[in-house]
Amino acid sequence: MQLTNTTVLGTGVLGSQILFQTAYHGLPAIGFDISDEALHAASGRLDALVAEYASFFGDPAKAQAARESIQLTTDLAQAVKGADLVIEAVPENLEIKEQTYHKLAALAPQHTIFATNSSTLLPSDIAPFTGRPEKFLALHYANNIWKNNTGEVMGTASTSAEAYEAVVDFAERTGLVPIRVLKEQPGYVLNSPLVPFLESASHLLVNEVADAATIDTTWKLGTGAPYGPFEIYDIVGLNTAYHISSHGDETSKKFAELLKNEYIDHGKLGVATGEGFYKYN
Repeated sequence: MQLTNTTVLGTGVLGSQILFQTAYHGLPAIGFDISDEALHAASGRLDALVAEYASFFGDPAKAQAARESIQLTTDLAQAVKGADLVIEAVPENLEIKEQTYHKLAALAPQHTIFATNSSTLLPSDIAPFTGRPEKFLALHYANNIWKNNTGEVMGTASTSAEAYEAVVDFAERTGLVPIRVLKEQPGYVLNSPLVPFLESASHLLVNEVADAATIDTTWKLGTGAPYGPFEIYDIVGLNTAYHISSHGDETSKKFAELLKNEYIDHGKLGVATGEGFYKYN
């Protein structure tokens, strides 16, 4: 089974990158979102990715052609009618995912494989909503896909070997390094060490041990890392950080409250909006 026609549900920061990465490697890609406003924002993100891919790969014409090939729609039936693979990248909320998959299951062709990009929910949490657990698994992307090109493939006990291998093959053909996660693990491989690292930094901030800039500077000077934890928060997106922290311990919930009151409510979501803990051009 070779997966060609790809639909991405959710065109936020990572959803837009998944679309562009897929199109750049020559596969048809359609993006779905729930409103024209969301698609307008996605269009701007896709336009900006042309320069990122042109710079990184050195082929501006190919980057522009990829952008022009991507279709966007608010019509779910139209988006999935010819899909071999649907990659779900909607918000990290189980209720939203449940609603999404119930609609998707009724509209997608029987041969279509569903893959969630969820970074916090296990695929087995979502599988009952899909109507096809044997054709459902996780394909988890890292932010800035064009250079951080891991593709973590994680199935459930119900995922067929055929579906799993088809997604591994898709990952390879779209420029990813497939990471075979051998059993379900919250956080997969990448986020299992990353989330506790970020959480420890958020606790330092909430407990007023140091401010964000000091924590970042200390980490970068002490380890040689290119980014500090709050720079990573800005890259990941403060909405995602909020959803994860709001389900944590009491200190994490205080951090979630801080994110909402001081950043999210003011439209400061990180790199994607030009400002989070730091300002960006």
